[in-house]
Amino acid sequence: MTRTRSLAATLLSLSAAAVLALVGAGTAHAAPSSSDDKAAPSVASAMVDSTGAADYWTSDRMRAAIPGDVLASKAVERGKSSSAASVLKGPKTTVTGTKGKPSLAQPADPVAHIGKVFFTLGGQNYVCSGNAVSASNKSTVATAGHCLNNGPGAFATKFVFVPAYENGARPYGTWTAKALYTTAQWEGSGDISYDTGFAVMNQLGGEFLTDVVGGSGVAFNEARGLQYTAYGYPAAQPFNGERLWSCTGTATNDKTNPQFGTQGIPCDMTGGSSGGPWFIGSGSDGFQNSINSYGYTPKPVMYGPYWGAAIQETYFSAAAA
Repeated sequence: MTRTRSLAATLLSLSAAAVLALVGAGTAHAAPSSSDDKAAPSVASAMVDSTGAADYWTSDRMRAAIPGDVLASKAVERGKSSSAASVLKGPKTTVTGTKGKPSLAQPADPVAHIGKVFFTLGGQNYVCSGNAVSASNKSTVATAGHCLNNGPGAFATKFVFVPAYENGARPYGTWTAKALYTTAQWEGSGDISYDTGFAVMNQLGGEFLTDVVGGSGVAFNEARGLQYTAYGYPAAQPFNGERLWSCTGTATNDKTNPQFGTQGIPCDMTGGSSGGPWFIGSGSDGFQNSINSYGYTPKPVMYGPYWGAAIQETYFSAAAA
């Protein structure tokens, strides 16, 4: 297990445990579908007006953006709304990744397809993390549900993705969103079990996102207890959000709130890392299979939602947009 730095984050009350919500390619294979789901998954989405979004995000606004951990805290506190039984159902599915233009990125150094997400909600500017994933539209970014929707409530505006961000540098430019997708469970009730979203980006300079930076493969309905490497841009102390960090470990179930159906790996990344990708294995080349969602302090563990049928449907809806 690799941890980057010590944990320091916003404290929230939950069942005597302090909670920190953490803000930060083409062939599909599927097994026979499960008939045990109580209801078919559904998707929530919104079109985005990208006019002026790239210009809006100046370096000063990026530095001043609030780590999005505050947007997930209420969802964790609402924990009894989770329906973990439905999260775990669905056919095992993977979509392989694609290569982008050559990059000097290495794990822990800037990675071309991993970047920072900036957006506005309720008149406030926030920052999260995200990852470009393989999709038929070549334009899809995976992040946390709370990084693009209030859960429940409005969708974000001025949403942009800056791949391979480091110390203010934007080597692949600033990509604006044209549509945002999340699970109906997150948009409708802020159910932390389904805290995942996907943003569909506009072309930049006449090119598609994953043609430039590449796109990670994605996997759904996998076995539990796998080894993961999580990446993100933690911005709350002791981090400053200016570079990429990673953690590696074997996933275990959340025993504090087992109804969430989530898994956690040893990690002390802080707010700003929300939405960063979890890859199966020990590097950034594996299949993405979750995102940074929340944690409990002082316990240095990062939790992410199980990518089951509902999140799979949301991905395919975004990927086809």
